[in-house]
Amino acid sequence: MDRLTHWEQVYRTKEPDQVSWFQADARLSREMIVGAVPDRTASIIDIGAGASTLADGLLGAGYRHLTVMDLSSAALELAKARLGPLASSVTWQTADVLTAALPAQAFDVWHDRAVFHFLTDAVDRARYVAQVCHAVRPGGIVLVATFAEDGPLRCSGLEVARYSAAELHAQFGPAFTVLTSDRELHTTPSGATQAFTYCVLQLARAGHVTVGV
Repeated sequence: MDRLTHWEQVYRTKEPDQVSWFQADARLSREMIVGAVPDRTASIIDIGAGASTLADGLLGAGYRHLTVMDLSSAALELAKARLGPLASSVTWQTADVLTAALPAQAFDVWHDRAVFHFLTDAVDRARYVAQVCHAVRPGGIVLVATFAEDGPLRCSGLEVARYSAAELHAQFGPAFTVLTSDRELHTTPSGATQAFTYCVLQLARAGHVTVGV
């Protein structure tokens, strides 16, 4: 089963609060974004957002330039329905992050909770980092959350990779500086505990580092 078919099936057969990664409030992501980029005019993209509530929280915090991307159109329709009239304040993009046509240097913040750890192939990870370097403005912020070293080995029936903050930074390379990192013990709807690593990186400003991806 390809990625698109897999995730469409997930979001067409389960309610948003039935998937293991569900958060009623994406608190840690929101707080880390607010802490790193307090400017409410910042342009933010949420990668592989699914039906995440992060957009709700960011809109509530005063951010207005939000793009939400996911491979699954079903997931985005769920998020739009939840937001109601506020959905018109968001740019919605149905696409695979590895192949999406993203505008160059368009985003101040790139957010990804629980996409990068599904990229178990080194070639796919390199394509992902290349997309980040293309789409994020020099000096921009990249917040990536993955399963931690002691997190699950599989999720949604798929194998995943697990990272410490240092290991996650190493995947992105010297063009990025770690600003802060954190650990989250996420409780799933079924009551299980999953350990996540959150890492806030900053892409070097123009002329500081040559990006070689």
